[in-house]
Amino acid sequence: MNYSNMLTRSNLYQYQRDCAQHIIDNERCALFVDMGLGKTVSTLTALEFLIYQDLDVNKVLIIAPKRVIETVWSQEATKWEHTRRFTFSTITGTATQRTDAIKREADIYLISRDNVMWLCQNFAKELRTFDALIIDELSSFKNPSSKRFKELRKVIRNFKRVVGLTGTPAPNGLIDLWAQVYLLDQGERLGKTLTAYRNTYFDPDARNGAIVYSYKPKKGSDAIIQSKLSDIVISMKTEDYLQLPDVVYIDVPIALDSAMQKQYDEFERDQVLSLDDTVNAANAAALTNKLLQFANGAIYNEERNVIHLHDEKIEAIKDIVESEEGNVLIAYAYEHDLTRLQEALKVYKPQTINSPSAIERWNNGEIKVLLAHPASAGHGLNLQQGGSLVVWFGLTWSLELYQQFNKRLHRQGQKCAVRIMHLVTKGTMDERVCKVLAGKDATQNSLIEALKARMREVSNLDKV
Repeated sequence: MNYSNMLTRSNLYQYQRDCAQHIIDNERCALFVDMGLGKTVSTLTALEFLIYQDLDVNKVLIIAPKRVIETVWSQEATKWEHTRRFTFSTITGTATQRTDAIKREADIYLISRDNVMWLCQNFAKELRTFDALIIDELSSFKNPSSKRFKELRKVIRNFKRVVGLTGTPAPNGLIDLWAQVYLLDQGERLGKTLTAYRNTYFDPDARNGAIVYSYKPKKGSDAIIQSKLSDIVISMKTEDYLQLPDVVYIDVPIALDSAMQKQYDEFERDQVLSLDDTVNAANAAALTNKLLQFANGAIYNEERNVIHLHDEKIEAIKDIVESEEGNVLIAYAYEHDLTRLQEALKVYKPQTINSPSAIERWNNGEIKVLLAHPASAGHGLNLQQGGSLVVWFGLTWSLELYQQFNKRLHRQGQKCAVRIMHLVTKGTMDERVCKVLAGKDATQNSLIEALKARMREVSNLDKV
């Protein structure tokens, strides 16, 4: 590894240092910090001090979405000089593989929230050897009736330190806070039970006789709750930190499993070698489209039938939409992407830009998820009032389409910092496209040159 290009502590923003110090100073605490502000590096910085300098922590367990445990934490650690020495063990795979990962020596252990029940039920004794628990996307434990919350609740006292991380602590209102805060302090601040919390701070809202469907905060409850949490919670919004650019670009790495990665590599090899040293605009575009489709999770065969391959990006987009407090504009590339997105996100009633009324409803905040193809939404549309997050589910080689689509939100009248998020499948054409877009040179020539370079790489591998 080339350490000369590594980030150092001096590259941390002051607010990131403050977040790290907050974790160091408080054994039970939370960062309610917007996506893109660096919750991960702040936490890693705190852990580096606690493990290697203060010697207060020996073993750390991190609970996070599957895609996050597979990529985000370990990759972020390798970017920084002071965190690169961490050792990681990812608790994933079969039951046997997960068990082996638990027994492996490491500083930090990563497990998906989907395996929390399994861990708590089978390894309660082993959990006592962990000093610190980090719950990434704490809001995924907002439902006190969920099995994952109930199981974690049983063992939470075993951890000396507990840190919760989320950008959306109250996606459905203040009622969501109770379960999350309970995992931090076992009811010290907001009450021992949800019922007590509700009775203290809320009044019945929608109801049918004795059946209450929703609750609304009592007058002044917001301020009181904030005051009760002020000692253990740091809350930050992107727009409050003007040292950040008004556009924040975020790459979300997506990992294929080994079998699917091998399938992609073989598919790419066959496709690249089929060009027979002749790369032109037409066949470059056709090949690129096939590889980008694969990275997204499905491809068209020669009969235009859809062949489903994987759901890695689909799972990532579900996590993003669930954790995002505001509305989300999603760029898709192919019709099968649209179909899969509509099905995966149906609980949010996703809409497409198929009429002026859809644009109006988006700008009025009435649409949580808006699905759009860059070619049909790249020019002229004013969407800045409806949200500030663009997610590129499927990437495009066209720099013009890319920039114009992003400007649907990043334009006059936008009141928040705009986040442009790319879902980038590792080891695929996604990485090449993302690199070219970042260099602002997504031309036909760059596409062709990239393919020629890949053809040479594949040919050399074939000779080994």
